[in-house]
Order: sequence, then structure tokens, then C-alpha cells
Amino acid sequence: MAHILEVDQLKIDARKDDGSLSPIVKGVSFNVKQGEVVALIGESGSGKTTIALSALGYTKPGLEFTSGEVRLHGQNVISMPSEQKRLMRGQKVAYLAQSAAATFNPALTIGEQVTESPVLHGQLNQEEANQRAIELYRALELPDPEILGKRFPHQVSGGQLQRLMAAMALCGKPDLLVLDEPTTALDVTTQIEVLKAFKSVIKQEGTSAIYVTHDLSVVAQIADDIVVLYAGEVQEHGSAEQVVNKPGHDYTRRLMNAVRPPPAAGQGEEMTGEHEREVPALEVIKLSAGYGKKINGVPATRVLKDVNIAIERGHTVGVIGESGCGKSTLARVMSGLLPSSHGEVLLDGESLKPDLKNRKRSELQKVQFVFQMADTALNPRQRIDQILGRPLEFYIGLKGGGKRKRIAELLEMVELPQDFAGRYPDELSGGQKQRINLARALAAAPEVLLCDEVISALDSIVGANVIELLKRLRKKTGVSFVFISHDLSTVASFADEIVVLYAGRVVEQGQVDQVLSPPYHPYTRLLIASVPELQLGWLEETMETQEAQAGIDRVVQITDIGCPFYDRCPISIEGTCDKEIPPIRHFDESHQIECHHNENYFLN
Repeated sequence: MAHILEVDQLKIDARKDDGSLSPIVKGVSFNVKQGEVVALIGESGSGKTTIALSALGYTKPGLEFTSGEVRLHGQNVISMPSEQKRLMRGQKVAYLAQSAAATFNPALTIGEQVTESPVLHGQLNQEEANQRAIELYRALELPDPEILGKRFPHQVSGGQLQRLMAAMALCGKPDLLVLDEPTTALDVTTQIEVLKAFKSVIKQEGTSAIYVTHDLSVVAQIADDIVVLYAGEVQEHGSAEQVVNKPGHDYTRRLMNAVRPPPAAGQGEEMTGEHEREVPALEVIKLSAGYGKKINGVPATRVLKDVNIAIERGHTVGVIGESGCGKSTLARVMSGLLPSSHGEVLLDGESLKPDLKNRKRSELQKVQFVFQMADTALNPRQRIDQILGRPLEFYIGLKGGGKRKRIAELLEMVELPQDFAGRYPDELSGGQKQRINLARALAAAPEVLLCDEVISALDSIVGANVIELLKRLRKKTGVSFVFISHDLSTVASFADEIVVLYAGRVVEQGQVDQVLSPPYHPYTRLLIASVPELQLGWLEETMETQEAQAGIDRVVQITDIGCPFYDRCPISIEGTCDKEIPPIRHFDESHQIECHHNENYFLN
């Protein structure tokens, strides 16, 4: 079988401020055959994205090709003239970024953007491109393919937008796709649909692909070959079956060991209770919230409805659910970034003002937010020492040597070298930036940390290290966590209690062992069943389950009529679930499920 791409002894260096070169990619070689998916895996800083981008003849600013070749159809793309590279990109090779939301222009229709490249390059006329786009929408199992192109990006779900990015890349019929972490930011149910669609359309189109990821469970579902990278060097290269089932290198086995097991009871830690007090560290009571202009006190777009959660001191409450369920909105209301429309937030038993502008400095200090997107959370014009130093001055009053000493301690806490203090955010990897994001929150010495998808962009090893760090901090300081994640396996290993949100409502709540053992709410069962496993063929098996057949990728909608999960639920009762709000069923003092089926149904 012919090689589409040949990477031959590729070396890439980074140019330092003093003009010297530092090796980033160190003699990497591999090939991609026709119709083959080759995965590049490794932790942050391994060079996988840098290597993948070389297939487009591109390096990020500050990096230089120093030796080796990258041949696409026998032509070295590194030495190509700029005009030839421009013509090649989109026609011969196409790139899929991690963030579909950042890729699409919100002011243009989906169809305009999907068809732009082949029309611009003269491959297809507009009519041909439109027809090609519709064919791809069907192949990617997108809804309403005939009219989908007339919509704008904000009018489709995150999972649909991710698949539309694939349609955009494939519209020009490229020979090679470069997929850079295309499912990392997706919740588990959406991820399944996207993976299935990607795998199917790549096979149908006969396209080759480089798949960059740190998620080994995803790799096992889509890759034919796997290249394991560490510090810019190949540690292991073989078929997916060989690497997954019989890893030969110690580093590969480390990656395997860092993959968390499927969520199940008994994975959490035993709590000592040494930091507990009579009142919860943070509590929300009958909380409702949303966005837009309020009419009779109700926001135009409602997101949360009658949410009740208590976070005990030194404990972690894990909040799970799909995109659009209200997880991040809940954290924003707790922090005061978004005032609630109803209900209250209590800190140490005392009611907080809804808007953070009206909260005391001591209250702001006690509740800190670790944002999901470190890229946008960190000021690109400030050095790391300035970013960490601001909360130290504002909340703690540290200056001079005391501040510098604490910055060094914070960097050590998040396992980063002290010389990172003088760097800027764009000099760090995604995982490193997220750890700086965490260090900034810790600088205030908070009592409650609101963690919004803090490890979603981290590789398995770094993510596991961050979780272990959070555990140590919790045990040592008694800090409480609201841990928002779509990674149920991580939540199972770190949380004491799990809150399952769907359409702004708490559909199940209880201790970890209770939520991860029968009885399950049907939505909880779906979430558990959707967590990828490090097993070849898992994706195909999962798509045959009752939960998958009931419908995985749907837009989450808040409703005042019936159960919001009705149209996806495999055990729904027509005439009841679609018309009446489900009651709360109590199975234990701390375990409750919102469902029309009674307790006996779940227990039998």
C-alpha cells in the first residue's frame, strides 16, 4: 500500500531569546499509508502537535525545521515555496483544530464556511461544493442536511459543530487529515457520536489521517497505527493492537497505567472528617439562574432550576453532565460572576450577595474559580510571576521577597520549574498553562475551589498528577472542591459526592458509591456507558447498547412540561414522562433520583 505521508528523521528546534537553538523534535520518523489513521500520543510537551503540523509544512512562531524531510506524495513540504504550500493546504492536506467554536466565524453561515476552501482553490464551483457539503452532512449523521448549511454556528450543538469542522476539512477531498485533539473538550456522550462519525467518514472517503491526542481510550477506537512520543522522540511505534494490548516500552505502560478505570463504586478515597464543621463550606438552596433580560424575574434563557447542593468542608462534590446541562453556570453563580434569578448561596452558613461586586474581599478570597480555558483565562501580556503575584498582593498583602518565595512555592505545588516565573503564557504548553491557572487560584489561600473542567485539556499522566495534587491539598488544608467535569472516571476517583445535572435540574445526587451503583437514573446510566474504555472495538459495541440506540447526541433543553430527558430515555412512560415533572425518589438519606418510576421499579 502506497505511503501518503513520509516523515523522515524530522528535527525541529526552538529559538531562545539569546538566539541559541533548543531541540524540540529529535529525529522522528513514521509513515502514513492510504486510508490509514496514525495516532500520535504522548503527554504535554512531547511534540505531537508540532510533528503533526509539519505535514502542512508549518511550524509555530519561534520554531524552525533544522533537518529531515516530510514528504506528501513524495514531495518535501518543508522546502516547498510558500505559494505551493498555500495551494496544498486544503486540497492535499487539511487540518482539524481542537476547538470548533474558535474555528467557525459566527457571522457567516455554516454552508459558506464549509464550502469556502474548494471554491477558493477552484476545485469545485459553488453548486458542486454545496452538493458535496450535503453529502458530507449525511455521512457525518448530521440533522437536516439539506438546510443545515443555512444555519449559523451558534444554532447547532457542540458535537454537531465538531462534525461540521470535519465536513469543512473534507469538502476539498484532501488526501490527508490532521486531527488535533478533536474530541478533547467534548462530553462523553457527544464524543461517542463524533468518534463514530469521524471513523465512518474517514473509511468512506478513503482518506488518511494523523490523529493527535493524549487520550489512549480514544486512540484505541480510531487508530490503525500508534506512535508513542516523549520529549520529541519516538518511544514506541506499532499497530494499535500491538501497542494497546502488548506495549513494549516502559513509557507506554506508564501512559496505560495513568488511564483511569471505568467509573464504578469503590474508587474514591476514605474521608477522615478532620476538617468538617457544623455548617457546609458552601451551599446553594433552590437556585435558579439564566441569561438575558428578565421578565417577571425569570431570565429569557433559563439554565438552572431549583438546584440544591451542599459542599462540606474538606470534601469534593463532583458535578457531571453534558454540555448545556448547566455545570459551568452553576459555578458562575456560586462565584458571583452570574447573579441568580432565585435562591441563595451560603458561605459558612452566611448568605452571599448574588453579584460579586457586592461581596466583601474576604468572601471573594474564600471562593476561587479555576476556569476551563487557560488560554483565555491568563493574560498573554503578563509574565507568570505577575499573574501569580496579583492575588498574593490583593488578598494576602505579600510583596518583595515574601511574594517571590510564595510564587516559587506555588510553582512547586503545581509541579512546574521555578524559572517558569519569568515566562509568558504563550511559551507554555496547554497543560502547563492549566497548572498556572490552578496555582493562581491557590495563591488566594481559598476555602472553596470551583474547578471547571480543569483537566479536560491535560494528558493522562499530567491529569492524574493534578488530581493527586488536589487530593493532597484537600487533606492538608481542608479546602473544599466543586469539581465540574465530563470525565466521570476522574470524578469517581476524586469526589465524595456526585451531582448529576441534566437540563438545569439535579436528576441524581448521592455519595460516589451510591451514584455509581444500581439503582441508576437512566441519564446516569447513559453517562457511565459512554465513558471510553481502553479496549479495541469498544466503540462499536457501545453503539449497539440500549442507551445509544435511544439517542446520544441531542440538544439539551430546559422544560417546564414533563421530564427533560423524556425523548432520550429508554424507559420513558408516554403520557406521563412527557407531561408531568418527575418526583424525587429517595433511596437513602443522601441518595435521590428524579424519576416517574417508583423506588420498587429501580430496586427490582
